[in-house]
Amino acid sequence: MKEESFENSLIKLENIVKELESGETPLDNAILKYTEAMKLAKFCSEKISKATESVNKILKDDGTVEEFNADNGNN
Repeated sequence: MKEESFENSLIKLENIVKELESGETPLDNAILKYTEAMKLAKFCSEKISKATESVNKILKDDGTVEEFNADNGNN
């Protein structure tokens, strides 16, 4: 699968889910669609994880990066 944007991958995933939920997809095609959906889901999950890691870092006044943790009062 070529590298696509998160948004395009999510749209494709949603379309595959709708198609599979319709119950009108022949079994062989459904298996292929399911496999594609799993790849898209993994890609989207990895993108979200990377984005979460980036967002959860705080740049301190001294230029160092610190992990954000809402439980320890870093705001």
